[in-house]
Amino acid sequence: MPKTDDETFVYLATYPNEAAARDDYQVVKDLHGEGLVGSYDAAVVTKDAKGKVHENKDETATRHGAWGGIAAGAVLGVIFPPAVLASAAVGGVVGSVGGHLARGISRSKVKELGDFIDPGQAGLVVIGELKVKEAIEKAVTRAEKETAEELGVAPEEIDRVLQEALKGL
Repeated sequence: MPKTDDETFVYLATYPNEAAARDDYQVVKDLHGEGLVGSYDAAVVTKDAKGKVHENKDETATRHGAWGGIAAGAVLGVIFPPAVLASAAVGGVVGSVGGHLARGISRSKVKELGDFIDPGQAGLVVIGELKVKEAIEKAVTRAEKETAEELGVAPEEIDRVLQEALKGL
């Protein structure tokens, strides 16, 4: 299947601490405010010494586009098993979207992304339209390492699954 700009990507970057991750998180929000980034969702995570992942989400600031703060939680649920994700919001909506996203990414890539953040580090997770990936990669400057993976799912498909899941509530 040829790549188009109508796909979704997940971007993951690591930082020495939560403050540095939050600084780049603000950069992503600013890009959206300037109209350079369309629909996306993002979260800052930390991995403690025991390997537990904690989502540190500014709910009001991440409700961009139609995804309403759910897409990042769904990605975290795919990347990090519930035993590792300390603050898992494993609800029906997050589970539905996460299950759909999981079909577009191999198990080996999921494991690789789950191991990307080392204990004691912080991370920035962004899910968005493929056309915004380059803008984010150029603007996010504090990361120690970063990776991006195309999910093979159109943003409209995420919107559709999200709307169906919300109707079921």
